[in-house]
Amino acid sequence: MARHPETHNNRRHTHLRAALSRARERRRGVGTAPGPTLGERFSDLVAAIVGSWRFILIQSGLLLTWLLVNVALGGGAWDPYPFILLNLMLSFQAAYTAPIIMMSQNRQADIDRLRSIADYQVNIRAEAEISLLHEKIDLLREQQVAELISLLKTSLARIESLENRLLPRPPPP
Repeated sequence: MARHPETHNNRRHTHLRAALSRARERRRGVGTAPGPTLGERFSDLVAAIVGSWRFILIQSGLLLTWLLVNVALGGGAWDPYPFILLNLMLSFQAAYTAPIIMMSQNRQADIDRLRSIADYQVNIRAEAEISLLHEKIDLLREQQVAELISLLKTSLARIESLENRLLPRPPPP
């Protein structure tokens, strides 16, 4: 049973070309992404500031100063022990900082997701291009094998004709 590799290769070749053209169209259809909004820039800034050692050191210094001054002033301090005003201020800071940081993280997760999708599409295109190259190399090999077979047939025919000329034929019985 003879297979028809040319038909199979053409079908596969056409499928890969179609996949590549669809990927090109998707890439052209996607314009530049809009820049971050004011709220997104603000949440990124807050996350960058609050998530730094500089902020932790400054806040630790301010808290230590607050505690020392209020302990030193004793009963006449603006926030005597148990530092209820300080607790209120830190709770207020945490209540607003946490959601702002979450907004920044969600935005970063969206950016990472889009990048991973773009990486996946690049990998798919690369795989398709590599498959096309393999098909082209296979086609070249098939052509070379066909040429070699043709040359061998021609050479065998020439050898036979030379043998027939040089060697006498036996008489028919």
